[in-house]
Amino acid sequence: MPTYDPHKTTNEVRQGNRRLMNMRVLVISIVAVVVLFGLIYIAFALNTPPTAQ
Repeated sequence: MPTYDPHKTTNEVRQGNRRLMNMRVLVISIVAVVVLFGLIYIAFALNTPPTAQ
């Protein structure tokens, strides 16, 4: 899609971000979700009653 604004750079036209902040937010949020599920799994695993032998 062509742009006719001479004051915008290529990144601004594409709405790109040179610092990749969107990628950082995505990676950090995925890591946070994985850690959260890990903590929930550990909490449930520690609270299960021992099996009778």
